[in-house]
Amino acid sequence: MAAKLEQLSAHRCHGGWQRFYRHDSAEIGLPMRFSVFVPPQAAHGPVPALIYLAGLTCTEETFATKAGAQRLAAELGIMLIAPDTSPRGAGVPGEDEAWDFGTGAGFYLDATKDPWKQHYRMFSYITDELHALVCGTLGADPARIGIFGHSMGGHGALTLALRTNGQYRSVSAFAPIAAPSQCPWGEKAFGGYLGDDRAAWARYDATALIEKAGKAVYPDGILIDQGEADQFLPTQLHPDAFAAACSAAGQPLTLRRHADYDHGYYFISTFMDDHIRFHAERLGVNG
Repeated sequence: MAAKLEQLSAHRCHGGWQRFYRHDSAEIGLPMRFSVFVPPQAAHGPVPALIYLAGLTCTEETFATKAGAQRLAAELGIMLIAPDTSPRGAGVPGEDEAWDFGTGAGFYLDATKDPWKQHYRMFSYITDELHALVCGTLGADPARIGIFGHSMGGHGALTLALRTNGQYRSVSAFAPIAAPSQCPWGEKAFGGYLGDDRAAWARYDATALIEKAGKAVYPDGILIDQGEADQFLPTQLHPDAFAAACSAAGQPLTLRRHADYDHGYYFISTFMDDHIRFHAERLGVNG
């Protein structure tokens, strides 16, 4: 049975609707929120969709209000879905003590370590539960779904795409945490959620997943944009490690570097249209 959606608000936007929902999540065991931009073309049948995963401290509202994606999505007839970045109110001791772990920092994985494993199941939530809602209740075309994201969400987009055997036809990222096993953010999150077994970490590390695949998982390519003035680039993001793994595996990758751009949504909004058009081409969208 499909989950019952509670519409929290709806806003007319570029001829479509920007909507915000809440529902009781079976995977998370708590209410979850997500946003959906429904393009005008959805009135006539299923439309392609892009799932956007946001970064640390963000919510389901961040992408909708800051990225400036709706105009082109309306023109091309693409639905946009953005889930929250973690469970809220799980009651886990310490979940609100750090901005880079716990609330707002679910890292798009299924925790296996107590006390996190009961509710912190963002990988299964997005790939199973949210996917079913998007394709069933909301009317997206299940054969034409792409995924992208930023920072922690870029990590999430890459790992979900690489692990779900064709569920997503296209993938891109803005300033992703591309090798989380090799950076402080990833080490903290993986150690806290998964424990000390680095083999378990590798299942959520895009660079390790490409190395293990040893082939082109996305023959039509992956797109990454990275600002060169990004304050997190030297220590947290490691795009060169991911690029090296892609080169060794024969995975086509376009890694674009942009002078003077930092880590925030001024950077993301500048190149958002490029990402939507990248996905549109691979989802068979004319325009």
